[in-house]
Formats: sequence, C-alpha cells, structure tokens
Amino acid sequence: MVFIKAQKSKAYFKRFQVKYKRRRQGKTDYRARIRLINQDKNKYNTPKYRFVVRFSNKDIVAQIISATIAGDLILAAAYSHELPHYGLEVGLTNYAAAYCTGLLLARRVLKKLEMDEEYEGNVEATGEDFSVEPSESRRPFRALLDVGLVRTTTGNRVFGALKGALDGGLDIPHSDKRFAGFKKDDKQLDAEIHRKYIFGGHVADYMRILMEDEPEKYQSHFSEYIKKGIGADDIDALYKKVHAAIRADPTPKKSTKESPKEKKRYNLKKLTYEQKKAKLIERLNALNDAAGGGDDDDEDED
Repeated sequence: MVFIKAQKSKAYFKRFQVKYKRRRQGKTDYRARIRLINQDKNKYNTPKYRFVVRFSNKDIVAQIISATIAGDLILAAAYSHELPHYGLEVGLTNYAAAYCTGLLLARRVLKKLEMDEEYEGNVEATGEDFSVEPSESRRPFRALLDVGLVRTTTGNRVFGALKGALDGGLDIPHSDKRFAGFKKDDKQLDAEIHRKYIFGGHVADYMRILMEDEPEKYQSHFSEYIKKGIGADDIDALYKKVHAAIRADPTPKKSTKESPKEKKRYNLKKLTYEQKKAKLIERLNALNDAAGGGDDDDEDED
C-alpha cells in the first residue's frame, strides 16, 4: 500500500464555512429550530408563535416568540422573579413556580389580545390534562412548545410551565406523557400526583422529612421559608392564593427600584486625541528622567 498524505489545499480552506455562532457555543439546536419556525407560504407571512421556556439558577423565563428574517419578535414574556408581586417570595425555580410562570404568561398574552374573558382556561388546577376548546367568535391562541436543549424527561419543570400555559387558556399541542405523575406501566396520568407537584406538595414532603431526620439541614435548606414563616402545611394554600392573584391582574408591574445614580463601568473610558498625546509625552518624560538619573549615578561612582 502506498502512503497517501491527505493534504488540505487552499481550495479546501477557501470553501470552508464555519457553523452558526450559537451552534459553536452550543446554545441553539438549529435542526429543531427550523422545524419550529418553518411556515407554509400560503399563510401569507402569518407569524408562527413559539412558547419558549428557559431556566437559569435563580430564574425561569417564559416567552411567546415569532421568528422573522430580521430577528425574533417577543409578543409577551413572564419571569419567575415577578412572582413576589403575586405573593410567592420563595422557591422561584421549582415545578410549582414553573406552573405559575406559565400561567402568568398565558393570562398576560390573552389580556393583551383581549381574549382573556373568552378563554379563561382551567380555573381550578386539578392536575388532569386540559386542552382549550375553540369558541364561536375567535379561535384560541396557538403556540408550539420550544424546550431548547433541555432533556425532555417525565416530570421536567418545562412541562410544569407548559401545564400552567394550558390551564391559562393557550392552545399548545402536547401529550400528557411527560407531566409529573404519568405512570409508564399504566400508560396514564395520575392527576393526584400531578396536582401535588403543581401546588408544591413535593417540597412540603421534603420539608417534613428534613424536619424529622436532619433538623440542621432543614434550617439551612429552607432558611428563606423559615424567615417568611412558611411551613410545610402552608404551601398548598400559598399557591392557591398565587394562582388567584395572577388571574386577577396579570399585567406587568413597574419596578419600584431606583436607577443607580452612577453607572458601573467595566471597561476603560476612551481617551481623546489630546489626552492620548499628553499621556504619551508624560511617559516619554518619565523614561528620559529615569535614563538621566542612571547616568548621574555612574558619574558619581567614577
């Protein structure tokens, strides 16, 4: 066998095309995205909406987005850091908080489109699967679930946000197989278990276990709950109040936080031409003085 060296020529590099930036960063699955945003041409530029859910360490972001050639447009957004306005000040990233964020976004979108009275959704969260029925005048607002790079396992918090949006009155194609409480053996959703997750029952159970077995761990893990005076028995009633408050007024609240008087600067301020010139002269004078000082010392030694 003759050894043939595989050499990449200039022609190869001239034709080399880098992947999209967000693909290189591992932030966007373009294979999934193109299937979510592709729209039939006979729709005449009608927006195709996505229900986008993203999680960070301290926040949940839920948005209704449509794609255009110029970029994505956000119709409405809701964040779990808004939930303290509705009475939920702790546990802003769990399954129950995801449900509240999805519910808040759904009610906010429908209020913006003046469809909130027509489509109330599932007013009492029972944990059972719910799909909105079209009314006589306007069809329900339809969006497609966009989970991003999240692994879609059964009971994932993404599906908590989805359930909140469904109960809020949005029309999102889905299956109940990924909701918390779905049993693979029976092939059906256990509504009681799902309701328990929606109202933070799993958090309450964990609180009770830690209180009995590891009191010190309970004090550290649930320190914020203890400060607010929230016990394991108060969680169910707390979430009921939050759901009612969201439905009563889902409009965004203006922040009462004052804007900082002095803005933080993380890079150096740009100098003018005169300032650069003065700085250069100052550096040259300093170098000359240092060089002159060295010569004087040599003469003294002689």
